[in-house]
Amino acid sequence: MNELISTFHIDWQVMIAQLFNFVLVFIALYFIAAKPLRKLMTDRDIEIRKGLDDAKANAEMLANTAKESEITMRNARNEVNEMIKKNKKEEDKRKVEAQEKMQKEIADMMAQGKKSLEIEKEKMMTELKNEVAGLAIAATEKILAEKNK
Repeated sequence: MNELISTFHIDWQVMIAQLFNFVLVFIALYFIAAKPLRKLMTDRDIEIRKGLDDAKANAEMLANTAKESEITMRNARNEVNEMIKKNKKEEDKRKVEAQEKMQKEIADMMAQGKKSLEIEKEKMMTELKNEVAGLAIAATEKILAEKNK
């Protein structure tokens, strides 16, 4: 072993001093760098976990909101469809009422037209009777006038 020490020029005093220096540097680095770095990494890990938990909560909230939105949209569509059906029924009812009113007006007009025609017919018949009576009188007068001649 002495040969090894003499070959590599190992000095026990220097080794102990370097070991002491190493321990001092290690302790200094531990308290100056490693311990704060570990605390920083722990804090960062907590922050990342909190962020992931928040992201999960937000994803769940987004999914719930999407479901609520879908339900709301479905309800709105159903309401719109019901309103459309109701409006269509009301429109059909108004159409039927308008058709009935129009048919009634047409029937009234036709009745008035028939009355007018009846009145005209009676006037014409009266005029015709008067003319026929006048013609008959004139023909009778003519016949009498020819017989008297």
